[in-house]
Amino acid sequence: MTRRFLPALALAAGLAATPALAFDIEALSDDERSAFRDEVRAYLLDNPDVIMEAIEVLERRRAAEQVAGDAALVKTNAEAIFNDGVSFVGGNPDGDITFVEFVDYKCGYCKKAYPELQALIENDGNIRIVYKEFPILGEESMIASRFATSALLIGGDEAYEPLHDAMMTMRGNATPDNLSALADDLGLNGAAIIEGMSDPQVDAIISDNHALAQRLQITGTPTFVMEDQLVRGYVPLGAMEEIVAELREAKE
Repeated sequence: MTRRFLPALALAAGLAATPALAFDIEALSDDERSAFRDEVRAYLLDNPDVIMEAIEVLERRRAAEQVAGDAALVKTNAEAIFNDGVSFVGGNPDGDITFVEFVDYKCGYCKKAYPELQALIENDGNIRIVYKEFPILGEESMIASRFATSALLIGGDEAYEPLHDAMMTMRGNATPDNLSALADDLGLNGAAIIEGMSDPQVDAIISDNHALAQRLQITGTPTFVMEDQLVRGYVPLGAMEEIVAELREAKE
């Protein structure tokens, strides 16, 4: 391989080229460009691992950019995320780590994550949890979220928490009758909660959550805001514990 093609080959393979190696590809003749392309192709066929290395570098770079971008979004919207004054706050309200979950009661992965998140909260003892009602999966999702939000407005966190837990594990359709019966079984007034679903504040809370999700570029559930990180999708308990440990270490 001729030395004149090495700089461009390094670039094409995703390797870092130094200023000393830089050259103007536009200055090459048609024959030289053709030869250069042949050299690049031959090199990559002989060294396919270079392509994988370049892809890995690109993926790491994109991941780092995503993390930085998410952190900026969280910082800009921090008050609405962590302290909106209306969302349920549970776990340890004075905990050193805050998890915020955008949740939909009809989401299978939300239901899958539920026991793992509860285990984390119980085992750790120092996690503050905030739930954001984010119905995106159709009419039943909206009915369930409106019902839970109505219960929150009527009875506060004390009413919302057991109802949320029951709705995350309930089987069957999220119809007003089923939800009302579920609330009655918990000692809540299901009929009053149904009536409260028409409160304009219910609409406002859910609408605000959707607007916040849009600003944060959240399109699915579950999505977690873990301090300054956005974690999209189901997260098993072990991974949650690792994230908590990393967040605490970063605070030291």
